Amino acid sequence: MPLLPGGAALSIAGGVREFAVATPEAAAVVDGDRRLTYRALDERSSRLANVLLDAGLRPGERVAVLLGNRLEYPEVACGIAKAGLVMVPVNPRSAPVEAAYVLGHSQSRALIQAEELGGLTAGAAPETVLTIGGTGAERPYESALEGARSADPRVPVGELEPFCVAYTSGTTGHPKGVVISHRSRSLTFYGSALEWGLATGRRTIAVAPMYHGAGFAFGYAPVHTGGTVAMLRAWDPEHLLAMIERERAQSVFLVPTHAHGIRALGEAALRRHDLSSLDTIYFNAAALPRALKEWVLDAFPGVGVHELYGSTEAGIVTDCRPADARRKVGSVGQPWFMTEIRVVDDDGRPVGPGVPGELFSRSPYLMSGYLRDPAATAACVTDDGFLSSGDIVVRDDEGYVYIVDRKKDMIISGGVNIAPREVEEVLQGFPGVAEAAVVGLPDEEWGERVAAYVVRLPGAEVSGAELEAHCRTRLSGPKLPRTVVFVPSLPRNAAGKILKRELRDGA
Repeated sequence: MPLLPGGAALSIAGGVREFAVATPEAAAVVDGDRRLTYRALDERSSRLANVLLDAGLRPGERVAVLLGNRLEYPEVACGIAKAGLVMVPVNPRSAPVEAAYVLGHSQSRALIQAEELGGLTAGAAPETVLTIGGTGAERPYESALEGARSADPRVPVGELEPFCVAYTSGTTGHPKGVVISHRSRSLTFYGSALEWGLATGRRTIAVAPMYHGAGFAFGYAPVHTGGTVAMLRAWDPEHLLAMIERERAQSVFLVPTHAHGIRALGEAALRRHDLSSLDTIYFNAAALPRALKEWVLDAFPGVGVHELYGSTEAGIVTDCRPADARRKVGSVGQPWFMTEIRVVDDDGRPVGPGVPGELFSRSPYLMSGYLRDPAATAACVTDDGFLSSGDIVVRDDEGYVYIVDRKKDMIISGGVNIAPREVEEVLQGFPGVAEAAVVGLPDEEWGERVAAYVVRLPGAEVSGAELEAHCRTRLSGPKLPRTVVFVPSLPRNAAGKILKRELRDGA
């Protein structure tokens, strides 16, 4: 890609290169007792780049990564980028057949995996495999790095070229490979530094899985902008609070599931830990239920709470900033930096305030398309470059966006359109209810009936009759749950989004 005089392409390797010079001894990544400085992160990622190039991989080819949150994740991503290769994250919780599909569809030429996850790729792995923690037949990652050159290969890569192919969760059919460019992610990192304090000298924790789009974006952004990221190996709310105290974390990205888990610990758990370093919490994945958001605001006084909305395909679309957190409870805010939005009806005509419509967005964060699937790409993009979200939203008179529901999750009962989120908000407002999910189930008379799956707070005594009485005072007849099922937890994907298909299929 030709550059203008003095120009330089954005790259996700850029920040590591810069801070290896500016702050070489600063901690970039923390993983328990292990710490990696910027100097070491830069050198190790360069060694990995050379290992991959020496194995015969050519720029533009893809490298699968099968790792949980750990010290090596940022250096692996950076090393792949330095070699001009494309990262393909694989979900460590995949079934072997799912992992095999991602490896095959992406045509990955190499695989970097944790030893304990090797069983997922047996029989499907490419010829080149680097195993972290491995001492057996597979090539050990550390041995490979020790024998490699430490000079940065600096393979030229255009900023619109892909850094990653992130596979969607695949709630229906095979997952699609979302192609994401260096420009998209680099601008996301810089915007995150500006908005949530992920910058030089700042400390954060990678809580969400880094193989997922948002987990990677907010786990890698700190090292791209000069900060320090500590790795939470597995979700444990008490451990997270202890890490905030130990690492003096200032900004933390969470999904609503994490807030549920912290709340379930009780107020005493929050008092047991010194959380005074924390000044920013930002949420994504799904809109926070009103009751839960109000709990977060009360439980973390003095902490700026952001609620953002986006997707793997669109990146960050909106942000509800702390100044509006209480004034606009229920809203995911207004368009984020450099983002345009459009809300339209089924015929593509713009709708006004208070009228539900499908949300489209246009920004530098948008995906480049679905890998090897031009039809799916064309189906979700308008002629003028706006990407469909698949979500129904409403804007108020000030332009704040409220998520009504996924377009495909809308329930039609007796000809009435019912937004599950409206019913969920009512259920979650009842004392003793931790969370709820509402789906439409087949009904011979009405077409669909409303079914609610409810999780109680620990120790709470909540009955179906009590919830029915509560709903009758707040919802019209068609919206009332005809079935209430109490469950210990709700099924979720890696991003924390509820898998409503599993609820429907299990009914």
